[in-house]
Amino acid sequence: MNTLDELRHEIDAADKDLLEAFGRRLDIAKRIGEVKRAEGKPVYDESREISKIARLEEMASFEARPYVKELYQCVMNTAKDLEERPLFGVLGRSIPHTYSPEIHSLITTDYAYAVIEREEEELGQLWEQGRSGVYGGFNVTIPYKKKAYELCDQLTEGAKIAGAVNTVVFRPDGTALGANTDIYGFKYMMKSAGINPAGKSVIILGTGGASTAVNIALLDLGALRIRFVSRSGLINYDNVYDECSDAQIVVNTTPVGMFPEIDRSPVDLSRFKNLEAVADVIYNPSVTRFLYDAQNLGLKTCGGLKMLTSQAVKASAFFRGAGSDDEAESSIDEEEIERVTNLISRRMKNITIIGMPGSGKTWLSRELGVHLGREVVDLDLVYKDRFGKTCAQTLEEEGESVFRERETRIAYEYLSKSGLVISCGGGVVVREDNFFPLRCNSRVIYNKRPLEVLSMNNRPLSRSKGPEKLYEERREAYESLSDVTIEVPEMDTREEFLKEAIRQYDENNGN
Repeated sequence: MNTLDELRHEIDAADKDLLEAFGRRLDIAKRIGEVKRAEGKPVYDESREISKIARLEEMASFEARPYVKELYQCVMNTAKDLEERPLFGVLGRSIPHTYSPEIHSLITTDYAYAVIEREEEELGQLWEQGRSGVYGGFNVTIPYKKKAYELCDQLTEGAKIAGAVNTVVFRPDGTALGANTDIYGFKYMMKSAGINPAGKSVIILGTGGASTAVNIALLDLGALRIRFVSRSGLINYDNVYDECSDAQIVVNTTPVGMFPEIDRSPVDLSRFKNLEAVADVIYNPSVTRFLYDAQNLGLKTCGGLKMLTSQAVKASAFFRGAGSDDEAESSIDEEEIERVTNLISRRMKNITIIGMPGSGKTWLSRELGVHLGREVVDLDLVYKDRFGKTCAQTLEEEGESVFRERETRIAYEYLSKSGLVISCGGGVVVREDNFFPLRCNSRVIYNKRPLEVLSMNNRPLSRSKGPEKLYEERREAYESLSDVTIEVPEMDTREEFLKEAIRQYDENNGN
């Protein structure tokens, strides 16, 4: 007979499957509403709903059959409510990893929000659909901000100054209002990080669309001198250290360092001797190599996630009726920006587990995966699949240097992803090259266990050096790289260890 804990694990896994299926169904319902609006069809079809429920009752198991009608009437009513809401969305060419739908769902349930991918030649038709009521408006991302500016009938003052539109609202008379909320987003990001450019010398890396909004924001904030750096400009990445040696603030508006090419920085920050702060409009990963280097230099930093959420909050104010920049900003609650940012950050960041070999990281990662409803990745298992042998076999047959080089490649690949639970090998902290991937997009958990409980099976370094020496070599790195320490004493069973570890995790993460 299964234990109660085992059965609860089965329930947790089933609930995860249900939630994923329900989320997929609602997403499809949202897209069905989009098509129905475009084709002028009514949202509700009673005869189809009755027929659908009857078919589902026939398909259901004997345990589920008595409850199918009640369950699916609730599901269908939820989908109908979603289809009937005003439809907004994020518009771009290819945006599979956008966070905008989740951000707007956290801001309000007043409207539905979709991903709208179109080629440039389709934008005219899309605007006509907006004018006819299919869409309430869009957030516009690269590469369509300039085109949106041209297609709008009226522009806010911010959009006129920027020459670019990232927020469009279709009004009841069919006209399109264009706004630019990136300017506000950058200002808020800088303010919340305590970075004040007033009277300072600032350089902007990049001359694309984002750089324009950043320049306007810096001028509004009183920057004394602003210079642009580009690959082929008068100031470029070769002469910038001489031409801008007085730089006090550097802002990156290029895509250099964005996921998945995370191990790149546009400039060497250590060569700017007067530098005080840096800002990066990239939000994925949450800490770019550019920001990581700045943190190691002791500089003030701010990353793009807060810019993303704050501009979305202002865009949402336009979606819900604001007609000007002042009106939109006067309705903003900054506590709401912080709430949304924190929630998105927690969902975006991996839960990455480090600790001594044999401490139970694999068990803990699996338990946290079920507990949090997240995908689990064990980097040791990835290694075995990738190279056809275990970590222990590589250490014994090819040596530690070969193993560590391969381990680093895998660390960069997986630790830069989002929303996972990741179990790392015990020695991932041995190489300083792994420190950045560990910190770039993870909340790092140190699973600290008494040395006497550590398993020595298939762990050649633990056997050759002994756990005491291994621990002393790695202790400082484990402690300095972690955000939270879970310290579980010796327990009689694995289940007791996991129960206490999850309790400590929840206690440290506000769950």
